[in-house]
Amino acid sequence: MKTIGDFTIESIRNDFPILNQKINGKNLVYFDNAATTQKPTAVINSISDYYNNYNANIHRGIHTLAEKATAEYELTRTCIKDFLNAESNEQIIFTRGVTESINLVARSYGATFLKPNDEVIISTMEHHSNIVPWQMICEEKGAILRIIPINDKGEIIMSEFQNLLSNKTKIVSIVHVSNALGTINPIEEIIEKAHKVGAVVLIDGAQSVSHLEIDVQALDADFFVFSGHKLFCPTGIGVLYGKKEILEKMPPYQGGGEMIKDVSFEKTTYNELPYKFEAGTPNIADTIALRKGIEYLLRIGRKNTAAYENELLLYCTQKLSEYKEITFIGTAEKKVSVCSFIMQGIHPQDIGMILDSEGIAIRTGHHCTQPLMQRFNIPGTARASFAFYNTFEEIDKLYEGIKKVIRMTS
Repeated sequence: MKTIGDFTIESIRNDFPILNQKINGKNLVYFDNAATTQKPTAVINSISDYYNNYNANIHRGIHTLAEKATAEYELTRTCIKDFLNAESNEQIIFTRGVTESINLVARSYGATFLKPNDEVIISTMEHHSNIVPWQMICEEKGAILRIIPINDKGEIIMSEFQNLLSNKTKIVSIVHVSNALGTINPIEEIIEKAHKVGAVVLIDGAQSVSHLEIDVQALDADFFVFSGHKLFCPTGIGVLYGKKEILEKMPPYQGGGEMIKDVSFEKTTYNELPYKFEAGTPNIADTIALRKGIEYLLRIGRKNTAAYENELLLYCTQKLSEYKEITFIGTAEKKVSVCSFIMQGIHPQDIGMILDSEGIAIRTGHHCTQPLMQRFNIPGTARASFAFYNTFEEIDKLYEGIKKVIRMTS
């Protein structure tokens, strides 16, 4: 029986109740993990435990429930600090996810420090959430958005990035792992080069935190962001990590409760980090559950899960390569477990609908990366993305499902 570290794949799958169901009369095969991952029982139970046993607002209450909720909530901050190897809890800010985290940096840091003709650099493979906020702030401040091109494999052309860098470059915001291609970008080199011209760097870690070990101090990243729901945790909770000296210079993103120290009609004094950026009652239950999901992943071991997921990717690529109708989109030398492809004469949406009839869930379309699809001159792709609860047998079902796609569309 296949094992991942000290755990069998069967025992792991039993921890994810949603996997034990039938779709259209077939056992569910869930290959849409790049869009959102499924949640283990430990995460699900954590949410009900909070609402059943200690639902209370945090930080200002002195009664027992409030103190327990506060303690559990702040334990998650410590967990994230250790998970990313940050220096202190003050650097860990809770948001709703990557989109809000990037918007926070754009609206706070960007609005404060960008000036006319300054430049912001992103890449061709960015998710819309790492494009639109920078377009908005550049338009507002009169700054210029520069785009790093990619090659046909779906890799950043580093010589072109070097050519874009100058003393006008103030912000570089780059995805660590492409959600549409699986490409692992050389962020260490990107950060080093950007820092040489005095730019700050934001790393979009939405797709990387579930596959790769992250050390923000070793990376020397100025900002690192991720979403819980890509990490076997709930939706609506995410994290912004930032260097303390930078966060302290940034004004609050929103006004209201918790982000204040003292309020009068004449003047408001803002709270200290990290609470300066956490206005209002937070998403307490899902923040606590975020810790439970990370603890679950760490028990299995990220090196173990990454190795197994890479085996799944190699197996899927080998199997689907047998079909002459398939062209892979995203063939970088360094990838995580994302397999994107197109089929000659078959629209990606048709692929997805036929596979769904077989109980196989994949993602089809532009994956919120329309400029990337334009780069490859395609409307979209079919994307199978794997997590450590997937199996080789499920990939065999995908292989057979593609055979049905060809038969029904020929």
